[in-house]
Amino acid sequence: MRNTFDEHYLTYLENFITESRRDNFLRILAQRTKHFTVAIQDVYQLHNTSAVLRTCEVFGVQELNVIEEKYGKKIDKEIALGAQKWVDVYRFNDTPGCIDSLKQKGYRIIATSPHNESCLLDDFDISQPAAIFFGTEKKGLTQEVLDNADGYLKIPMAGFTESLNISSSAAIVIQNLTNRLRNSDLAWQLSDKEILEKRIDWAQKSIKDIDFITRKYLEEAVS
Repeated sequence: MRNTFDEHYLTYLENFITESRRDNFLRILAQRTKHFTVAIQDVYQLHNTSAVLRTCEVFGVQELNVIEEKYGKKIDKEIALGAQKWVDVYRFNDTPGCIDSLKQKGYRIIATSPHNESCLLDDFDISQPAAIFFGTEKKGLTQEVLDNADGYLKIPMAGFTESLNISSSAAIVIQNLTNRLRNSDLAWQLSDKEILEKRIDWAQKSIKDIDFITRKYLEEAVS
């Protein structure tokens, strides 16, 4: 019954958005994935958090997890350029809460780290769902994340510098993994239910007087 209601509600909402926007939603959602998710831990520079959010949106990663144990800030809308409307952002006050939540969803915890035991990016096994963790600009991930990780991942480097800015690292990793994912035979796409939920969510975010329109729909539905 719930899906039927949602489908009717979506049909109603789509009367208030253009056909091209509706088609654009369908096209983009066909490329969205939750097979991989991204987690960032206590990133100090707000523009880096926003840049990672934008990278997730551009490459089709639907969910971003933000640990704000030390530096609780809002997403910088100027940097994110509206990406916060299209990516689901989950905020956590502490690291264990984020790790537990992701493990309950079936994700492996993968720490980006230059440690010797880290897997090189191109050799990383994409077959299993994974949460890719990125750390602070200077110190990287905390020992807490490293101790709870199911695996480690690093970007191969050929220069003297041993690390990249978090926004650069995230862009390289996310682009690599999502590109390989789309070229694989894995079932990486969103489910029909997830697509329906996002179509409603995105339609709601596209309609100026959504509260009024929803009330009107509910009134008509029960009359």
